[in-house]
Amino acid sequence: MKKLNTLKGHLKNLDYYIFIPYIILSLIGIIMVYSASYSTVKSSDPSGIMLKQGLYFVAGLVIIITLMSGNNKIVKSKGFVSSLGFLLTVALAYLWFFGTKVNGAAGWINLGPINIQPAEIAKVYFIIRFARVIQLEDYKIRDDNWIDVFKGRITLSFVILFLIFKQPDLGGALINFLIIAIMILSSGIYWKKSLKLFFVGVLSFIAIFGIAVGFIKLGMWHSYQANRIISFIDPFKDHDAGYQVINSYYALSNGGIFGRGLGNSVQKNGYLPEPNTDFIMAVISEELGLIMVILILALLMFMVCRIIVIGVRSSFVYDKLVCYGVAFYMTVQSLINTGAVTGMMPITGVTFPFISYGGSSMLTLSFCIGLTLVISANQGKRS
Repeated sequence: MKKLNTLKGHLKNLDYYIFIPYIILSLIGIIMVYSASYSTVKSSDPSGIMLKQGLYFVAGLVIIITLMSGNNKIVKSKGFVSSLGFLLTVALAYLWFFGTKVNGAAGWINLGPINIQPAEIAKVYFIIRFARVIQLEDYKIRDDNWIDVFKGRITLSFVILFLIFKQPDLGGALINFLIIAIMILSSGIYWKKSLKLFFVGVLSFIAIFGIAVGFIKLGMWHSYQANRIISFIDPFKDHDAGYQVINSYYALSNGGIFGRGLGNSVQKNGYLPEPNTDFIMAVISEELGLIMVILILALLMFMVCRIIVIGVRSSFVYDKLVCYGVAFYMTVQSLINTGAVTGMMPITGVTFPFISYGGSSMLTLSFCIGLTLVISANQGKRS
């Protein structure tokens, strides 16, 4: 009865500015997953894939309702966070030693009807873990003892990042690293030190990327990841390495402003790899045009801005940091995906939030939406 009353109270103050865009984007995703999966050269059943995506969406709604019933308090507990971190580490270690590679990466654990991707779960784990730590150690951070607070936690976090990178999942490792960075930068450390850390991080990334490109050009690095970097630098120079980006360009140009019509994509028919996951935005652009792409990006940006506003308004450190982490997670994931589709960034196998096919991504994002809806509803009750 208590949980039911809690749910009623939260639903009474439901933030429709987050919930309605979430529903719209998810429904667009279900339709486009079906369309992108319908290929004349593949034997996969598009109806089955659409049904799975629909079930993931329903499961996501169940997660949201569960959190809004008061179970979000369990998420904040030390036991939940520690258990999740332990299971995550074990799962990633299992993939390193026993994982089966799919499309060049061993990133999925098969659990019968679904495949779990630990790298996706890690994104939520880092958000709630660092939000909890920063809330508990807030006074130390503000007393300029933030290095003592974070050094042990960062060491353990880098073990998880290393295991994700070894799959290899460069995109997953990069997003998780950036989430950790934004959580620390948002923790309340002195702004000048935040600025220094930001510039050191940017310069380090540029240096590492430059060294990697040098190794590739000298012929000292040949791998799945190296080919993706080559395709980003000049896709037309090496058609074998750059065929993904080249066919994405064709899809974008074919669609124009209004698109060729739903289901009429040419590039999904054996030209674009993974058209229902990594390159679904290219298919949307070809079939529904630039107008639909802008609408999707606008809805996502609206959600992100709303979540940031909720974080700014919150008087609790934990709630603020969860909102900032979730907003950044959605933003950086969409930017990396669209950057790869348009050839502005290397292809890293990152899906587009709510639109791309995938259970782990949909459930993880729904979990994040549930957390922000609870925070917003609590603000509504207090006001």
